[in-house]
Amino acid sequence: MVFRQLFDPQSSTYTYLLADPASRAAVLIDPVFEQVRRDAALVEELRLKLAWTLETHVHADHVTGAWLLREKLGSRIALSKASGAEGADRFLDSDEVVSFGKRHLEARATPGHTNGCMTYVLDDESMAFTGDALLIRGCGRTDFQQGDARTLFRSVRSRIFSLPDDCLVCPGHDYRGLTQTSVGEEKRFNPRLAESIVEGDFLGYMQHLGLAHPKQMAIAVPANLKCGRPEKTTSLDPDWAALTYTFAGIWEVQPHWLEENLRTVQIVDVREPGEFNGPLGHVAGAKLMPLGSLTDRIGELEKATPIVTVCRSGARSAQATLMLGKAGFEKVANLSGGMLRWRAQRFPVDGGVD
Repeated sequence: MVFRQLFDPQSSTYTYLLADPASRAAVLIDPVFEQVRRDAALVEELRLKLAWTLETHVHADHVTGAWLLREKLGSRIALSKASGAEGADRFLDSDEVVSFGKRHLEARATPGHTNGCMTYVLDDESMAFTGDALLIRGCGRTDFQQGDARTLFRSVRSRIFSLPDDCLVCPGHDYRGLTQTSVGEEKRFNPRLAESIVEGDFLGYMQHLGLAHPKQMAIAVPANLKCGRPEKTTSLDPDWAALTYTFAGIWEVQPHWLEENLRTVQIVDVREPGEFNGPLGHVAGAKLMPLGSLTDRIGELEKATPIVTVCRSGARSAQATLMLGKAGFEKVANLSGGMLRWRAQRFPVDGGVD
């Protein structure tokens, strides 16, 4: 079987690609909106046919890429009937099967983190994709979005720990760089859910986590209830750069791309003069056009030549891309992470302090 574990560093989300090597039919579990171009490129390079995108639950920390992948590759969307989402091609009941070629996944309802949590178990029970229900030496929180600690405890014990001990557990997230565990390991060593721990201990543990709500929750949950369909759609395939499209509607380029293409773009730095000549320095060849004066100076820019906007962190320059777009500039992208990321990756600057 073709298997890839992919990672989104911003949300620490794992996306899983599985494919039947004979038919090339594939499924993608928990795709991330900002990583759609990456995921689509991998599917195409491996000559796969993406049949399904599957959601383990309605996520609160990132927006799914399911809708964009359906638009780009023709895949279908499936998630739990209990999720409350709309716009999917299939709403799953517990124990239903999703097939891809000669292989299939069994969808096991494992509520508790949310009402619509599903664990997808590979046909030979060698792998289980648990989303946030069971993490590596942990589990998903239960203090919002229909969470219920008692339900989660019973879901994990009855629906995941009933799998063979050597079944690999592939979680939805990990924040320490760990990648996989097994049912047997978690039954022995999980500090919240190990078989030696009783339900009352788990309830007490979960009541005192004291975690802040995810930063993207206000954006992610409503978007995921629509399977990741953005309010405004845009072209998926501009070809003038290696672009990433954020759910906020901003096209971005990474520092390494800009460093390799300095002579082919206009670099517009929208910081103030003191910052432009300050400790962070500026990208060679950049034109200083502070955000407050950008509208008045747009005539200084060429519409035929692509533009990369730059600021300290990428926030002001993101706004600059929108302003330029409204002014009729089509080839515009933001430098992801701004000068902070540029300097952190040790690319050269004019001026600045080492």
